[in-house]
Amino acid sequence: MLKVIFPALLVILGAAAPVAAQTGGAGSGSVQPGSMLTPPPEPSGAEPVRNLELSTGVQHLTNGYGNWHDLTLRGVYGVDKHVLQGELSAHKRFGENGTFLGVSDTYTFNEDWFGSLALGVGDGAFYLPRYRVDATIYRKFLPARNLVGSVGVGHYKAPDGHTDRSLSIGAAYYFETPWIVEGGVRVNRSNPGSVDTQQQFVALTWGRNKQDLVTARYGWGSEGYLAIAANRQLVNFDSREASLTWRHWFNARTGVLVGANRYTNPLYRRSGVNVGVFHDF
Repeated sequence: MLKVIFPALLVILGAAAPVAAQTGGAGSGSVQPGSMLTPPPEPSGAEPVRNLELSTGVQHLTNGYGNWHDLTLRGVYGVDKHVLQGELSAHKRFGENGTFLGVSDTYTFNEDWFGSLALGVGDGAFYLPRYRVDATIYRKFLPARNLVGSVGVGHYKAPDGHTDRSLSIGAAYYFETPWIVEGGVRVNRSNPGSVDTQQQFVALTWGRNKQDLVTARYGWGSEGYLAIAANRQLVNFDSREASLTWRHWFNARTGVLVGANRYTNPLYRRSGVNVGVFHDF
């Protein structure tokens, strides 16, 4: 399947069709599963960009769990008060190929409030969602509107039948450049078993948009279900993840991204890198 999906992604990129963006597959063993929702924008009131991004990554897992390979196309398209996003990604994890599709719409209600609704579906691979739905509401605070708070809810249905229902709260504070500080907490109930878990993260970003942005992120906490094979799950365990990402612009429109991460749980350690290119239209 990857031999078909990877060239298709390249064709889509070459056509430069402005599709929408955002991350998707939870159940990947991340302390903070991707929510597919737009992160709080800088409170500058700038017009939304139209952007395409193509990235690829490889992850090495210990204890005989092999390597992961991912290829992802993301895009953003702003229309009036809407920011439409989408993601198409191809994966090979735990020896099985999978494809994920996610779409979202972020709507600005007024100068203080905006919200996002997202839907993601997998192709049946055991480590991707059968479907997931996420919704988040954001509020800007302080006279300069440089503190952005958020409250979100999510529902995740896995191919093995388990479900996750989550509630998250977070905040991002935008100093006068070059610093942004973020943090959040996510509580989750997984069924069957009514497994209650909690995850936290903190992040620090340095740099200036259209020049360089470097983000360090650390997450820790507990997870409910993690599929490691078609009929095998790790249940109710602790995990930690650290990542470092650098985005560099060659000019006002085009740039590259480089990232590295390390994740641990009781079964394995996962370390990897990802690289990509992006272009604003």
